[in-house]
Amino acid sequence: MAQKDQLSDDEKFLFVDKNFINNPVAQADWAAKRLVWVPSEKQGFEAASIKEEKGDEVIVELVENGKKVTVGKDDIQKMNPPKFSKVEDMAELTCLNEASVLHNLRERYFSGLIYVKTAFSPHPGSTLIIIAP
Repeated sequence: MAQKDQLSDDEKFLFVDKNFINNPVAQADWAAKRLVWVPSEKQGFEAASIKEEKGDEVIVELVENGKKVTVGKDDIQKMNPPKFSKVEDMAELTCLNEASVLHNLRERYFSGLIYVKTAFSPHPGSTLIIIAP
């Protein structure tokens, strides 16, 4: 991948500098917090930290406001490690689920990275997704 200072005008909408994402401290912090996605009426999905598991229910703490809520185990979706933040090819996500795809698209959009490719198309080759600003 090209370095951030070497990106052409067109490439700046597709690639992200991974140096800050591949930080081992950030990876360890993510693993320790046991972060997941839980359903949210306002945002679709919200980041939360697993605090306790009770049978088919899980008590989580919402990252945004620290509020503890109980959700069904089946409603939780796995979260990708920080090294996959703003990934250019969503087929690379280790947790390829609705919440992770939505989060990746949202993060890329708000960072001005409006082009995303997907290699998991049923047709040979990649599909390019453009998020219009």
